[in-house]
Amino acid sequence: MSLKSWAMLLLLGLIWGGSFFFARIAVSEIHPLTLVLLRVAIAAAALHVYLSATGISFRIALPFAGSFVLLAILNNVIPFSLIFAGQTQLGAGLASVLNATTPFWTALLANALTQDEKLTWNKTVGILLGIAGTAAMIGPGLLAGIGGSVWPKLALIGASLSYAMALMVAKRFKGVPPALVAAAQLTVSSIIMLPIAVATGGLYALPSTSGHVWAAVFALALLSTAFAYLLFFRLVANAGATNTSLVTLIVPASAILLGALFLQERMQPVEMLGMAAIAAGLVTIDGRVFTAWNAHGS
Repeated sequence: MSLKSWAMLLLLGLIWGGSFFFARIAVSEIHPLTLVLLRVAIAAAALHVYLSATGISFRIALPFAGSFVLLAILNNVIPFSLIFAGQTQLGAGLASVLNATTPFWTALLANALTQDEKLTWNKTVGILLGIAGTAAMIGPGLLAGIGGSVWPKLALIGASLSYAMALMVAKRFKGVPPALVAAAQLTVSSIIMLPIAVATGGLYALPSTSGHVWAAVFALALLSTAFAYLLFFRLVANAGATNTSLVTLIVPASAILLGALFLQERMQPVEMLGMAAIAAGLVTIDGRVFTAWNAHGS
C-alpha cells in the first residue's frame, strides 16, 4: 500500500474505534434491528446531501442495482444486525477482538476468489500477529468475557465472515465514485431494514429514548458510518480488499488510545505490548521493511 492509503487506513481505524462503544450505549435503550435502521438511514441521508453538493448523480448507480443489494446485505444488514445483537451480551472489548478476525477470513476468500490478492507468508504472519495483539490489549477483560452464551460470539464471527464476503463484492465497483458506492449501499440497506424494524416493534419505543443515547446514534451514523464509508470504499478501490480489512486490527487499539487521550484512562503495559504486536503485524503485511533489508543485505 502507498503511504496515503496507510494514512487513510489509520484514520478509518481511529473513527471506527468508537463505533463499538457508541453501539454499546445505543443498544441499552434501542432494539438492535431498529438501531441498524437508524444507523444506515441517517448515514444514507447525509451522503445524499453530500452527493447533491458535489454534483455526483445517483443515476450512475442504477446499472449496478443488483450488486448494491448484495453489498448492502453483506456489508450492512447482516453484520450490523449480528454485531448489535451480540453486543446486548458482549462487552465492546471482546466484540472488537472477534471483529478483528475479518482480515483472516478476507485473506482466505481473496486467495480463493481473486487473482490479484493471493495469500503470502507476510500477510499470514502479519494478520496472526495483529489478532494476537488485539487479544492481548483486552487482557483480563477478554478472559472475563469468554464465558457465558456461545451465540453472541458466533454472531460476531458471522459478522466478520459477512464483512469478508462484502469486500469481495465491493471490488466490483472499481471506477465508481466511493461516495456513490457508500450512498447506494446505505440507501438499499435502509429500504431493506425499514419493514424489519417496523415488524419488530422497536420504532414505537424511540420517543422515550434518552438524549445521550440519541447522541450515540448520530455519532454512529454520521461519523462511524457516513464519513467512514467514504474512506472505506476509497481504500477498497486503491488498496484492495485484504489491505482494507486490516482496519479491524486497528480499531481496538484506537479505542484504547481514545480513552487514554480524552477520558484520562491509564494505559497498561499489556495494552502497549498488544499495540506493538499490531504495529509489527501491519509492518509485516506491508513488507517494505523486509524488501529494503534484503536489498541492503545484497
